[in-house]
Amino acid sequence: MVSKNEEVRVGVVGYGMSGQVFHAPIISCVPGLTLAKVVERHGQKSKERYPQVEVVDSPEKLFEDNTIDLVVITTPNASHFELAEKALKAGKHVVVEKPFTVTSTEAQSLIDIAYQEKRLLSVYQNRRWDGDFQTVRQIVREGLLGQIVEFESHYDRYINYLRPSTWKEEDAEGSGIAYDLGSHLIDQAQVLFGVPRRISADVRKVREGSRIDDSLQMFMEYENLTVTLKASMLVREIGPRFIVHGTDGSFVKYGLDPQEAALKGGISPLGVADWGCEGKDLWGKLNTQVGGLHFTGQVETIPGDYCAYYRNIYGAITGREALIVKPEEARNTIRMIEVAKQSAREKKAVAFSL
Repeated sequence: MVSKNEEVRVGVVGYGMSGQVFHAPIISCVPGLTLAKVVERHGQKSKERYPQVEVVDSPEKLFEDNTIDLVVITTPNASHFELAEKALKAGKHVVVEKPFTVTSTEAQSLIDIAYQEKRLLSVYQNRRWDGDFQTVRQIVREGLLGQIVEFESHYDRYINYLRPSTWKEEDAEGSGIAYDLGSHLIDQAQVLFGVPRRISADVRKVREGSRIDDSLQMFMEYENLTVTLKASMLVREIGPRFIVHGTDGSFVKYGLDPQEAALKGGISPLGVADWGCEGKDLWGKLNTQVGGLHFTGQVETIPGDYCAYYRNIYGAITGREALIVKPEEARNTIRMIEVAKQSAREKKAVAFSL
């Protein structure tokens, strides 16, 4: 562990879309974290935006650098386990882009190694800090809907073609919509309600010629609660992002958190006063009972804040605070994906167990 007064020097493995959009800009905004080294096999694209970084052409050159405290893995899904294992054994703290690993067995193995090496291990479940999810979480936490009886979450896109030259369209371990968008949906459900008793799922290919599963419908059974998670690549008319019903009322929310679009547009959170703020036209509608009075109206969306993830990573490494996104939770998410895919194959509900 570094001392409370030291900087945490960060190395990023991979500078594709995830590294460029979701990690490097956010790391660069967090006091105490220094983006010091990036692994790029071809070119030095990261250095164009971050002149201070050293670019190396292999993960090994990063892992052997004794000045690097934290390694961030942003490579294709099937490589996460091997790279994270090597980084941990090299004495680094590790953040892995979601999905954590391809299997829950691999996930548990990394947890065991991190424990043995006394190193932090976390997974980049940044959408816990989406403004819409933060708002839903607050509504549930405050009991504004009474007892929740039905929760539905969608993460849909419209991409009716096969994207060229991307590993995400390849038939490989850890590919497909359950590992991609499903990882976010499942993690958010777990934060709100824990792990389910049973899972039923339909996982299939819906685009012509697709080599990956690109449609997911997942039903998670809890005591007195059903959670429905849906993701598809063929949704042109986008419906609600969240639908929540309880004994006292309902909450319905459209739209996606604006942070991803801003980051893809090259905007940094640094110095942006309204970062993560959503327009009033996308605020959710609450229809409920408050203090014996019927209330219907909009709820202002809590501003999203992806920087909070890395602020917590810095705080956990320096001993200032407890880790929020725990590797055990990320392992549970991978296990739920495994059970969902089993349910889809066997066409029946499957009891969830670790």
